[in-house]
Amino acid sequence: MIIGDNDQIAITETLMKGSITMDQKFLDVMKHEGPATIVTINAQPAHVVNTWMSYVQVTDKQLLIPAAGMHSIEQDFSTDNHVIITVGSKEVEGTQGPGAGFHVYGTGQFLTSGDDFDTMKKKFPWITRVLKVDIDKIEQKI
Repeated sequence: MIIGDNDQIAITETLMKGSITMDQKFLDVMKHEGPATIVTINAQPAHVVNTWMSYVQVTDKQLLIPAAGMHSIEQDFSTDNHVIITVGSKEVEGTQGPGAGFHVYGTGQFLTSGDDFDTMKKKFPWITRVLKVDIDKIEQKI
């Protein structure tokens, strides 16, 4: 299920019951356009890919990210599927003034079928896969 703006309070309450805290500031950042950088942290060397934050769909404890490329991180998943995703916006007040940024820690897998894939394919007809990231932790950095 893709979460809309009206469901943000429910997301926060649901995630705070578990080990994840997805606060309103993170959700506000995700409303803005900017790069989302995905890093396979344990690969040697680490691989880095980018997408647009407006493409990232926030769901209950997950991020769904349309993928047409991302082959380097997909190959890394065969040995370690841990990722860090960085997002930020200068339009949202941060800890030191204008600009808030977050690191999202989680584990990823690529989907080629199923409800999440079908929903994302309708929005982004150019995709070949969906990167589903199960969120372990969200940490505000600035």
